[in-house]
Amino acid sequence: MRASPFLVACGLALGLAGTPLPALAADEPLGIALEGFAYPYPVFYLALTRDGEAQRLAYMDVPAGGTPNGRTVLLLHGRNFPSSYWETVIAALTAAGYRVVAPDQLGFGKSSKPVGPFTFDTLAADTTALLDALGLPRVDVVAHSMGGMLAVRLARTAPERVNSLVLEAPIGLEDYRFTVPPVPTERLLRIEADVTADVYRRQLMTSYSLSLPEAAIEPFVSLRERVKGSGEYPRWLRSFVNSYQMIWGQPVVHEIPLVRAPTLFVMGERDRNAPGRAFAPEPLRASMGDNAAHAQALAVRMPDGRAEVFPGIGHLVHMEAPSRFNATVLDFLDGH
Repeated sequence: MRASPFLVACGLALGLAGTPLPALAADEPLGIALEGFAYPYPVFYLALTRDGEAQRLAYMDVPAGGTPNGRTVLLLHGRNFPSSYWETVIAALTAAGYRVVAPDQLGFGKSSKPVGPFTFDTLAADTTALLDALGLPRVDVVAHSMGGMLAVRLARTAPERVNSLVLEAPIGLEDYRFTVPPVPTERLLRIEADVTADVYRRQLMTSYSLSLPEAAIEPFVSLRERVKGSGEYPRWLRSFVNSYQMIWGQPVVHEIPLVRAPTLFVMGERDRNAPGRAFAPEPLRASMGDNAAHAQALAVRMPDGRAEVFPGIGHLVHMEAPSRFNATVLDFLDGH
């Protein structure tokens, strides 16, 4: 069930007047909560408080299709993507009988943008609050990139809530503090403010070693450009930069061997993504981001972990190899 009256429909869901909200033109500025950008399923909101301010956590809650199996999968997104990029995964999971809940964490997608420091503990608490509001005592978790770091923290702080865990190309498989020095927030704000569409497109294609055509990531490039037209863009920018500081300063790699839930790493062979590499001393950069090898080494140290590596694939496994990814995830979930 949903936690009315705190939850309201938006996005592709019916608006308050009972009619669909209109979509904005492809080049029109967006609000920092992606107002006017359509998600593939109805979007709901949970009221939260962060930094003394009222916040709204956006999420999709998609019922199982066919014959429901009584289980729910929680999808946790990466830093550079809204939860809408789970569309094909949601379709596969619901077709197999799973209910799917896909939130935008505070600071991302259609959720509010807090400007105070981010912590994985707070994100995990927000996620637990969402599960409580939806009456979900236990879920299976599929998490990508930064979402993988959050999933590890969730599995450690609320182990009774996590039935099984799929980590798709997670970051945080090494402690970035060992290679990357601290970078002041004000410097990061200046750097991120100067990122153009061409620079961002190149960052996604090269940092993520994607096997996708550029057209496949253009929606994400467009989103970042369009929020620059919002009067609240400085707030979006600070929120985004604060998430980098969380990734750099709050490692989870040391906790991964302690996760007790059955865990599957799904890794792209080409994925060498390493946040902060550009700030690391030149001699250390090449040693960063050996993610597939890190996942394999960590899996054998876990009570119930294993890793599967997809040849020729980069950081966006569920978009680069959707059929194989979905089949692998379903096989794992059905086995637990």
